[in-house]
Amino acid sequence: MPEVDAVVIGAGHNGLVAANKLADAGWSVVVLEGNAHPGGAVRSGEIAAPGYVTDICSAFFPLGIASPHLRSLGLADYGLQWRHAPVVLAHVFPDGRAVELRRNVQATAASVELFAPGDGDRWLKIYEQWREFGPGLMQALFTPFPPVTAVAQLAFQAPIAQSLRTTRQALLSARRLGEELFNGAGARALIAGCTQHSDLGPGDAGGGVFGWLLCMLGQQVGFPVVAGGAGALTDALVSRLRAHGGEVECNAMAEHVVVRDGRARGVRTVDGREWSATRAVIADVPAPALYQQLVAAEHLPSRLLADLDHFAWGHATLKIDWALEGEVPWQATQAREAGVVHFGADIAGLARYSTALANREVPAEPFIVAGQMTTADPSRSPAGTQALWAYTHLPYLGGHAESADVVAEQVERVEQCLERHAPGFRARIRGRYVHDPLDMEQGNPSLVGGTINGGSAAVHQQLVFRPTPGLGRADTPIDQLFLASASAHPSGGVHGGPGANAARAALARAHKLTGWLYGAGIRTAHKTVFRDY
Repeated sequence: MPEVDAVVIGAGHNGLVAANKLADAGWSVVVLEGNAHPGGAVRSGEIAAPGYVTDICSAFFPLGIASPHLRSLGLADYGLQWRHAPVVLAHVFPDGRAVELRRNVQATAASVELFAPGDGDRWLKIYEQWREFGPGLMQALFTPFPPVTAVAQLAFQAPIAQSLRTTRQALLSARRLGEELFNGAGARALIAGCTQHSDLGPGDAGGGVFGWLLCMLGQQVGFPVVAGGAGALTDALVSRLRAHGGEVECNAMAEHVVVRDGRARGVRTVDGREWSATRAVIADVPAPALYQQLVAAEHLPSRLLADLDHFAWGHATLKIDWALEGEVPWQATQAREAGVVHFGADIAGLARYSTALANREVPAEPFIVAGQMTTADPSRSPAGTQALWAYTHLPYLGGHAESADVVAEQVERVEQCLERHAPGFRARIRGRYVHDPLDMEQGNPSLVGGTINGGSAAVHQQLVFRPTPGLGRADTPIDQLFLASASAHPSGGVHGGPGANAARAALARAHKLTGWLYGAGIRTAHKTVFRDY
């Protein structure tokens, strides 16, 4: 039985970040990955046609380039390079108008100004506010919950009256926030469209701050892609880990977390092998997979298991990859140089789309997020061509697959919408690959039912409520077992936050002088939280 300081379950980017952080501390670490390749949702390949490289799932990384956790790893030394499209984002309206977000704030302001006089100045104002308070907010976002120091610094920067108003704004829906900040449809669509990168609709509480955050990051750092494909980010994480003595074992599907005397002692795989962990087991898997499959119920509080019955997943995803013989012939000039393009709906259309999904209905008018990979990174396909993908959401069906007819019908709607906005698009298709929700889960078990954020981003499943009420940290009710997936705070996105937080918690628990006190505090908190009533 191999023995190491820490066993990490899952070689997604969060698991690899956690492993790197522990290896930096001198720990011996092995990462067990069930698939034949590491990376989880951060992979790439030539799936639509030979010579066209696209990203299997995650593609644009505003949170990644801004993440202090990824930056601290120095991944440029291991081959990671970022690439940017000339235009960060374009939102194309059904009537053909378009608004654009560029890294040049004056250019963005000029674009939103076309939709309402004064909105350009309003955009400049909120961006200045972001430049003042954004660093503190990002620190709070990436710090284990509760982010006491970061919140205290933000409170010190702003008067109480301003803090109250800011907190109120953070609870607004995307539609309401856009209406309060701007007069025109352009800036409002940028916020509401970015909110749709989660499972939140324009009317959902707390959705506005999500859309605003992505807009401000896009303004500041862009929506970069990884040169050569998202898989290069995974390759850099794996190379760095191995350079620091860590191991990655593929085709090693975890079956069971070994628990003895209330502590995680190791991991057993489906082929009967077992790894002993002397200090920590870190799980980069969805919370339900950890608590309902990998850990025996006898080791867990009944209250936790009951709470998991209410765990919400979010919407399923339908993704289409195309290899195009030429560039996308957009009628809207703003979309031609954009890395990311939103189209198919205005604010009212987004509301109808979200309502259909909430009602478990397939939207008749899908909202579509597209990625022009060659525009962002010319190495992705031959000169003058385009490696393009688009995704839209389908209702989450709780493990049941949409019929082939439903998937084909929705693919047709997406391509019809593209054809309307880019006449001649279909004539340029050289290859196509469709990932339906079932395909996504089969390729990566963490994408349950085609969901992509490790659980809903709704306000009732964030912060101290993620993944269930009273957790909010990487620590679990089992000593030396830590949750490192997007099911933990700070949730989805490629930024490494959950993985870094899990490593931090493991190091705190293992500290020779204060580890016992840390463990006692966590046990006391969990006894309180999971007490039956």
